[in-house]
Amino acid sequence: MSVLKGIGSTPLVRLRKIVPPGSADIFMKLEWANPTGSMKDRMAVAAIEGAEASGALKAGNTVVEYTAGTTGISLALVCAAKGYPLHIVFSDAFSDEKLRTMRALGAKITIVPSDKGRITEKLIKAMIAKAGEVSALPNHWWCDQLNNRDAFSGYHALGEEIVGQTGGRVDAFVQSVGTAHSIHGAAHAIRRVIRTLHVVAVEPAESAVLSGGPTGSHKIEGIGIGFIPPLWEPEEVDQIIPVPTAGAMAMARRLAREEGIFAGTSTGANVVAALSVAEKLGVGKTVVTIAVDSGLRYLSTDLYKSGIA
Repeated sequence: MSVLKGIGSTPLVRLRKIVPPGSADIFMKLEWANPTGSMKDRMAVAAIEGAEASGALKAGNTVVEYTAGTTGISLALVCAAKGYPLHIVFSDAFSDEKLRTMRALGAKITIVPSDKGRITEKLIKAMIAKAGEVSALPNHWWCDQLNNRDAFSGYHALGEEIVGQTGGRVDAFVQSVGTAHSIHGAAHAIRRVIRTLHVVAVEPAESAVLSGGPTGSHKIEGIGIGFIPPLWEPEEVDQIIPVPTAGAMAMARRLAREEGIFAGTSTGANVVAALSVAEKLGVGKTVVTIAVDSGLRYLSTDLYKSGIA
């Protein structure tokens, strides 16, 4: 059996300590239970297998992608399992753990320097441009996650699992937005069963472009690319909640210490937003959100390296 068979079927747990009385129940899908420790394993295998099925990716081809690291690690796992070389375009704005993990899984890495570690529209677009250059080489295939529609299908199972694990009782789904694949893919699957689902997008307050704000810099890795993702479907989202980096980090630390859920900053942002939604919905309702990835990827970053509460 391939390691890829370990993707999916992740646990759903109820948050028990940080949710105040009078609020809706909040459940969290522990996506760090996937083989690489993140939800991106789902989209990586879907993107690769979609390209294989269409003939765009052939044996011996090199896979190319720009990434904040989480997608890159997942692609590195899939490429290692399937035997494809992988060339990743990365940046020093993202954690060293991600860089080391991609290299350990066999990826070749090109680094695009950031402006003092800040995640900005300019940086993301420079990474995309570099990936385009690399993919122009012979026998190279560009995953191009922002424009890859096969990646949506990877999250349909996530939504189906949520429906099954909650017994079909979900009032709101809250998820942070990077490419927008996970929020749309999961929500589409949930809405097949629960038409009244309230879908809430989360983005960095410092770069709240989905809310109509200006682009800016932040430190919530994996989300908030500084411009509208090409596959963003605003008509599929009922609410957008901007969350500041500091608030997201503080909540991620609380999750670790109070709930035993060790995750990254985007997960903290998800919970900040989920608490707001749960307060408005009230007792008897159910909110589901995502633990996007493991906190092990952020030990060297401002999130955990200081050990502050």
